[in-house]
Amino acid sequence: MTVKVRRQKPRRRVFWALVAVLLADLLALSDTLAVMSVDLGSESMKVAIVKPGVPMEIVLNKESRRKTPVIVTLKENERFFGDSAASMAIKNPKATLRYFQHLLGKQADNPHVALYQARFPEHELTFDPQRQTVHFQISPQLQFSPEEVLGMVLNYSRSLAEDFAEQPIKDAVITVPVFFNQAERRAVLQAARMAGLKVLQLINDNTATALSYGVFRRKDINTTAQNIMFYDMGSGSTVCTIVTYQMVKTKEAGMQPQLQIRGVGFDRTLGGLEMELRLREHLAGLFNEQRKGQRAKDVRENPRAMAKLLREANRLKTVLSANADHMAQIEGLMDDVDFKAKVTRVEFEELCADLFERVPGPVQQALQSAEMSLDEIEQVILVGGATRVPKVQEVLLKAVGKEELGKNINADEAAAMGAVYQAAALSKAFKVKPFVVRDAVVYPILVEFTREVEEEPGVHSLKHNKRVLFSRMGPYPQRKVITFNRYSHDFNFHINYGDLGFLGPEDLRVFGSQNLTTVKLKGVGDSFKKYPDYESKGIKAHFNLDESGVLSLDRVESVFETLVEDSPEEESTLTKLGNTISSLFGGGTTPDAKENGTDTVQEEEESPAEGSKDEPGEQVELKEEAEAPVEDGSQPLPPEPKGDAAPEGEKATEKENGDKSEAQKPSEKAEAGPEGIAPAPEGEKKQKPARKQRMVEEIGVELVVLDLPDLPEDKLAQSVQKLQDLTLRDLEKQEREKAANSLEAFIFETQDKLYQPEYQEVSTEEQREEISGKLSAASTWLEDEGVGATTVMLKEKLAELRKLCQGLFFRVEERKKWPERLSALDNLLNHSSMFLKGARLIPEMDQIFTEVEMTTLEKVINETWAWKNATLAEQAKLPATEKPVLLSKDIEAKMMALDREVQYLLNKAKFTKPRPRPKDKNGTRAEPPLNASASDQGEKVILPAGQTEDAEPISEPEKVETAGSEPGDTEPLELGGPGAEPEQKEQSTGQKRPLKNDEL
Repeated sequence: MTVKVRRQKPRRRVFWALVAVLLADLLALSDTLAVMSVDLGSESMKVAIVKPGVPMEIVLNKESRRKTPVIVTLKENERFFGDSAASMAIKNPKATLRYFQHLLGKQADNPHVALYQARFPEHELTFDPQRQTVHFQISPQLQFSPEEVLGMVLNYSRSLAEDFAEQPIKDAVITVPVFFNQAERRAVLQAARMAGLKVLQLINDNTATALSYGVFRRKDINTTAQNIMFYDMGSGSTVCTIVTYQMVKTKEAGMQPQLQIRGVGFDRTLGGLEMELRLREHLAGLFNEQRKGQRAKDVRENPRAMAKLLREANRLKTVLSANADHMAQIEGLMDDVDFKAKVTRVEFEELCADLFERVPGPVQQALQSAEMSLDEIEQVILVGGATRVPKVQEVLLKAVGKEELGKNINADEAAAMGAVYQAAALSKAFKVKPFVVRDAVVYPILVEFTREVEEEPGVHSLKHNKRVLFSRMGPYPQRKVITFNRYSHDFNFHINYGDLGFLGPEDLRVFGSQNLTTVKLKGVGDSFKKYPDYESKGIKAHFNLDESGVLSLDRVESVFETLVEDSPEEESTLTKLGNTISSLFGGGTTPDAKENGTDTVQEEEESPAEGSKDEPGEQVELKEEAEAPVEDGSQPLPPEPKGDAAPEGEKATEKENGDKSEAQKPSEKAEAGPEGIAPAPEGEKKQKPARKQRMVEEIGVELVVLDLPDLPEDKLAQSVQKLQDLTLRDLEKQEREKAANSLEAFIFETQDKLYQPEYQEVSTEEQREEISGKLSAASTWLEDEGVGATTVMLKEKLAELRKLCQGLFFRVEERKKWPERLSALDNLLNHSSMFLKGARLIPEMDQIFTEVEMTTLEKVINETWAWKNATLAEQAKLPATEKPVLLSKDIEAKMMALDREVQYLLNKAKFTKPRPRPKDKNGTRAEPPLNASASDQGEKVILPAGQTEDAEPISEPEKVETAGSEPGDTEPLELGGPGAEPEQKEQSTGQKRPLKNDEL
């Protein structure tokens, strides 16, 4: 038994070693996958990829265009995306969905839902009672939520990226508007889950644009702060962003460039779409006037006609940006009536006069949020397609007071390029130059709670408290901890948005619910009962605002402490070492720095909101978790006055910022455990000092989402399955169309080949008639029954026809190959014969080939000549319609066998050292023959064939020189030593060109 056990151990080690190797290979394989970005605009999207060996690049769609319309056409049995769906918008406007992103994260009573219904009345929106949202009702059987439609678009974008990258892709960075709130961001993440994408980050489109601008102008960034304003007017909205670029000193990579979002302003409905809708309404009015006396229907009641007018309005807006007037014309707009009308730029500007008045609004908002003036802005850069409208540039230039507007950035692709740079930085497969990104919180978030207080003896009242968790324009991602000190039983608190006074009344209605979540804590009282002798340090709630700007409550803990006395004997060296190590890690862990340098900036506790001052000892404390180092170049917000001292469990931030008092009491220095401090002095050990022991109890949390309930897991799984079934159906449809096209192409090509001379030469009339009849029958079947035929039936029919024509095609292909193959065989035979003849002329003293080797080569040459002559003679007797006996594969086999023998001798000559020359009586070497050239003296190897230097013929060489292998030959194995026989005689090099005689 012992022997068996000993034998099993090495096997186990080998097994686990193999497992480790496999895991390492899998990890290496996963790291080589490409990453992608999707710039998800209202009207179109841009997709970019990064893969090993390929830098940032925009993906071309199936029409070889760099941007793809965000449009989906949903029918009973098929779907269309991009340009195909855009063309279907005219034929089937009800089933063609566009601008559906405006409905993400919005309940049915949101003003944007009513606005969408007014803009696109052809769509039927149904009410979802569970989430209070809307669905698209395409037909009684087809119903999709906006998240599901967006999931289809994201899945389509991934298919484009995978086809372009030629490998699977799952990791992606998706751009979202900076004004998206928590509900809208969660909706995008759910859509990505439905599409099977792993979202590395939701990046604000203005941040992605700023990152792209900074990455390509890295050399222009220095220690002097540069303030750049980006004005982005797209199809659906307008965003103005103030960004500061500066070189900062980081702990990980030294001096690195940094961008910081300083100010943001936006208008949710100001964009190119609203201008096009104004133009569409104007054109519809002109068309109705032209048909006023004909008692015709209003063109606005015809969805197809309105879809045509919207497409013409889009074209008209683009043309009027460069021309003073243009003729709008649509053939067969409605009831086979053509429409033609002239529209001038002045008319267009009058239609959109109120829109142009709103252009400076986002600029003023951005300046107010950044607390800056226009004099501090160095440059204003235009982004977005709608900024090409001349009137927009005119009004904006007047508003900013600059000499000119910057147009030195790709207005359409900047966000996609910045997002894919971020994707590469977040991926483990790539290493990019660090670029520190400090994004800003647009909507402040606070915590609200109510507590019972005793104002007078016997008089109790409820007091409402507010604490700002994440302030407006504060940096993120970051983590915060809030501590409740005066609770000993289960309680609730609320997470809501903070002061949104910077939004107008209409924007507040569009914003939706200002209440995010109600948090119900369970188990607080039980934790106090579990540790009755411990001192409570409060209930700590840990919050995280991640890279995507999504807020989450990580955990809630009840913390207790007590004093524990230790004897001097217990304080061993190992214990002291453990306490010291604990003190090092008590302040939090430092995560690995990301390649893009996304910075987590620490803040001190926020000041209480008005009317929320607590009594002494009742203050709720807000601290940031010390989970990432502050970079030297960062500027953390100044600490605000504190009402009470922080609890012992929250000393980490103070220690990192160096705020801890040096005159700390010895009893405080003696703390141990997770919040451990340096060991106490020797003098105190003799007095058996007490140390603090910390206990942490996890508190149960129940979250009640108030803004927009997330899709339940079972419903989400159903949506995922629904999209997968649709994708599988599309793939099956594509496979069937491919099989039908292949069958149809084979029928037409073969029918044409039957009348070509080379095919008629190798076939009889009966054979051609049989094949032609079968092809005609298959063509008739394809026309009559091919519509209902399955993919398998189509492939079987194609395989049947190919088998019928296999002999005919084989005879034609063989005859095409004969001249080239026979010519190569003749050349190889001739050169091999010359090589053998030259080898036999080598003097016996210098001979390196044995008689057996030369005899073997001679035998192979003779057998090949004999086989060739016999096969050619036999083939000449056969008719051309019969299967040939002279096959190209047999010719190649004979050439390989002969080439192998020749290469064996060449390799032997190449690596065999010459024998030493005998010396004469005077002790000198014999003189070389008179006909030997100077270049033949000394030891060297003749250059391989194909090089410029040609070797001279040698009658009595000191060293046998041979030609090396030609390009494409395999390298010969090194021999063991001088005179050693080569061991790779059977090595096949695949070289078909024989050695020339003049290469000896």
